[in-house]
Amino acid sequence: MSQIEVSQVTGRKERDQFIKFPWRIYRNDPAWVPPLIIERKAFLDRKRHPFYQHGDAALFLARRNGEIVGRIMASDDPNYNALHQSNVGCFGLFESIDDVDVASALFKSAADWLRSRGRSEIMGPIDYSTNYVCGLLIDGFQHPPTLLTAHNPRYYARLIEGYGFEKEKDWYAWWFDPQNAPVSRLRRLVEARARKTPVKIRSIDLRHLTDDSRRLSAVFNEAWKNNWGFVPMTEAEAEDMAKEMRPVIDPRMTLIAEIASAPVAFVICVPDINVALRHVNGRLTRFGLPIGLVKLLWHRRKIRTARFVALGVLEKYRRAGIAEMLVLQVMEEGASRGFSGELSMTLEDNTMINRFVEAVGATKYKTYRIYRRLVG
Repeated sequence: MSQIEVSQVTGRKERDQFIKFPWRIYRNDPAWVPPLIIERKAFLDRKRHPFYQHGDAALFLARRNGEIVGRIMASDDPNYNALHQSNVGCFGLFESIDDVDVASALFKSAADWLRSRGRSEIMGPIDYSTNYVCGLLIDGFQHPPTLLTAHNPRYYARLIEGYGFEKEKDWYAWWFDPQNAPVSRLRRLVEARARKTPVKIRSIDLRHLTDDSRRLSAVFNEAWKNNWGFVPMTEAEAEDMAKEMRPVIDPRMTLIAEIASAPVAFVICVPDINVALRHVNGRLTRFGLPIGLVKLLWHRRKIRTARFVALGVLEKYRRAGIAEMLVLQVMEEGASRGFSGELSMTLEDNTMINRFVEAVGATKYKTYRIYRRLVG
């Protein structure tokens, strides 16, 4: 058997090879959505990405007979370990041909890098932290990924489990059609509770996006602090994510709830730009012309699906009907424009939110899994 060589990415050429390798894996997968290459370069830029202000990561490529056959990222987030009193690192951006030896060599390289930093466990797939794309798709492969969610071949679970990883936690994605939702029942509930809560709901202000992103992240960090896998979003990460999301934010569906001018809850729902991205094959320009950009803008006009990204409510107000108010407003806006879409991701053991999602008419249609094992 030919030898598998794994090397750490050190230069621009290898980084570009790392970014473009998925085109080989998914060339026959009609559900895959090619990422924008320019966005992937920014995501992996150590000088630019705010994760590197507090954490570290390394990229690895696997080759056989000189041909690239796999890739992986190992990441170390001290903020996560300090919060959870743990000693764990992550693997992410995993792609491999269907070969257990290739996958094992990649996992070993990631584990060795984490061990060299004193970590004793590894979990994933997680790209940097749970504030970014995470989870291995294990159910719902026929459906294209929505914005900021993962997609992968079926055989990845076998490769991961073949290296000794075991399930840590599952996440769910739900499909929702506002036209079939029990809107009238939810509206009655909201109207009954609204009289008791002096809450003001407003759209996110794109003119003051930095300020509002800080408000959102403050609520997020407080509201989600008891969730599995939570790690606080730093101010730099919140500002960077707001900047990245600005082109797709629809103020009518990204809302902030305030009491006495203080934020107490939020909802983020955005048009699914992946519907348009799948037509540009990762490039906004070709031959020096903005061909991909023109395609992107053309198909963007036709988007009628959205991703319900996040809902956060401070614990003090979770029985005040504020979550229902936010969801109702998004549902009514989506219905008026003919939208359907995905609500994701919810933890498998978050019974309260999963029951609520089912109650508003959503159907579970995808499952994602996080794996964990010792690095030894």
